[in-house]
Amino acid sequence: MRFDFEGMSPVARFEVLTGAVVPRPIALVTSLDAAGRLNAAPYSFFAPLAIDPPLLAIGVLPHPEGRLKDTGLNVLATGELVVNMVAGRLAEAMNLTCIDAPPGVDEAALAGLAVSPSERVAPPRLADSPVAFECRLHQAIEPGPDQAILLVRVLLVHVADACVIGGADSPAIDTPALDLIGSMHGARWYARTSDLFALDRPTWAEWIRKPGR
Repeated sequence: MRFDFEGMSPVARFEVLTGAVVPRPIALVTSLDAAGRLNAAPYSFFAPLAIDPPLLAIGVLPHPEGRLKDTGLNVLATGELVVNMVAGRLAEAMNLTCIDAPPGVDEAALAGLAVSPSERVAPPRLADSPVAFECRLHQAIEPGPDQAILLVRVLLVHVADACVIGGADSPAIDTPALDLIGSMHGARWYARTSDLFALDRPTWAEWIRKPGR
């Protein structure tokens, strides 16, 4: 079946994109508005895009009320945010932060999520998140009305001590220990990242030495 995006509604495009591009990592973003009020909201249009400078991308879709969502407004106003990753134990709380609360409501408090002070930015990080990226806005792109693609520069990363392996000279992240979840199809399905398999990446030198090549 063909899906001609040029002739489809935004809602229909959303269903195709979220049904086909899975699983998607979830950025539970904490930000402050101009008055210093905390906002927490999850975004699954999210990915790492560069390492020098280290950039994450967050797609902020239009609010159902026909305006830019609070996260987008806050980051554009202050230039700062924290991207908190979502472990399985935080799934219910993350889902509650997606509630259609009016501006000014502290979704972290509503969901019972404790916060800790950040070091480089004003918005706090979520204390129970296994990974938190303190970020500053690098570039904002306006793809359409009431939308924003936020390219944010990572300044500092907090990783739970229990999820770090190796010595002080060569630490590494124990990714399975993070127990992160991903967003799946539609707006209510999620996946755990515990079903893993490994593939060794080939090199050209090894490939051309294979029999029959």
